[in-house]
Amino acid sequence: MVFTSLHFVVFFVVVYAAYRALPHRSQNWLLVAASYYFYAAWDWRFLSLLIGSTVVDFAVARAISRADDPRRRKHLLWLSLAFNFGMLGFFKYFNFFAGNLVAMCESVGWHLDPVTIHVILPIGISFYTFMTVSYVIDVYRRDIEPTSSLLDFAVFVGYFPHLVAGPILRASLLLPQISAPRRISARQITDGLWLLGWGVFQKMFVADNLARLVSAVFGADATPAGGDILVATYAFAFQIYGDFAGYSNMARGMSKLMGIELNVNFRFPYFVTSPQAFWRHWHISLSTWLRDYLYIPLGGNRGSALATKRNLLITMVLGGLWHGAAWTFVLWGVYQGLVLAVARTIVNHGRKLTRAWQHVALGLVMFHVTCYGWLIFRAQSVEQLADFTRRFFSGLWFSAGAWESLVLPLLLIVLPLLAIHTFQAAHDDELAVERLPRPARYAIYGALFYLIVLFGDFEGAEFIYFQF
Repeated sequence: MVFTSLHFVVFFVVVYAAYRALPHRSQNWLLVAASYYFYAAWDWRFLSLLIGSTVVDFAVARAISRADDPRRRKHLLWLSLAFNFGMLGFFKYFNFFAGNLVAMCESVGWHLDPVTIHVILPIGISFYTFMTVSYVIDVYRRDIEPTSSLLDFAVFVGYFPHLVAGPILRASLLLPQISAPRRISARQITDGLWLLGWGVFQKMFVADNLARLVSAVFGADATPAGGDILVATYAFAFQIYGDFAGYSNMARGMSKLMGIELNVNFRFPYFVTSPQAFWRHWHISLSTWLRDYLYIPLGGNRGSALATKRNLLITMVLGGLWHGAAWTFVLWGVYQGLVLAVARTIVNHGRKLTRAWQHVALGLVMFHVTCYGWLIFRAQSVEQLADFTRRFFSGLWFSAGAWESLVLPLLLIVLPLLAIHTFQAAHDDELAVERLPRPARYAIYGALFYLIVLFGDFEGAEFIYFQF
């Protein structure tokens, strides 16, 4: 069920009307039922995985909190990790590793019958697995106390606004809001409606319209010129931002309407001047998860400079592999790790920027460094990536008709987004529009509404991160 589909609109209206009429504990039962229906609407067979992960980690966390023996606590932690990552590994990476094993054996003359099973990737499994794992680890570290309510924990894991594409929420943020009665303020309603509408605009007008431009260039049979590739990469940078930030804003907006606050997942990532800052502003819930549960346990920056760069590279490679079972995602992780390592060296030996033009220039460099990463991310294969890279560096000329089919549509779609985004970034507030005087605010509401109605994509296209 896609947020921008009619099915979901009807679903949310019915759920929200019932939610506002019910007392606290009944609201939680409603949220569990609604979340399981929401997930089952995609494929009911995989609902058992969501419920299984919920029950196992609820029980393991409580067992860890009661155990005094450090060895038993560690064994219980490993039980949770083995269950969750075993499930994630099988469904997400079985086909990838089986196919590569067959290809590797055939390359040395060994014939290996391929495994014929085709494993379907359950939607959202990477997101809710990381949530339950972080919960168990936090209990193991004694950072939080485990909840005694299976109902509350089921809401935490399955809460439908974030279930299939994040943000990856921490128990310390969400569980207290679930366990306590919720009061919905007028400010939450107005801010929630803005975030919901802004997210719809980012998805339906920006991301879904740009998707057509990107697909035309990145199609399997496409032979674009270097300039076409550059423009399509720009388009994908804004497509994936509009798609994913749009989803996160809709999730936050719906949650505010229900009196629940979710963490900010994107904070003006294309206005930063360093790779480190980019990962503090892009997919914040994932980058902080990788930092707290992978990078820091590996040693973080506590060792030598070489060890720190090794830890960065390992973290980003695994972060790339989290996105999908393909060599392009592995290469994207390697690229991001190397960029972070190089930037760390430059920062340690470079001068501080003191002038505005230096920040602008470095921001443009950083944007293009990020865009080449998006080229790696979007490429359908390593072969296409190599071909596009060669075409790009061979010359930036355009194919016939590229201005009408690529450049002009990109500008018309992105400029409204950039105008509001620049205003928000200048105030460092995604709710800055809500602080404007009423005439200016209503003018922006009206402009966005008409852009969605007249030019939005109403086909209910799936979000990019559904596949992760």
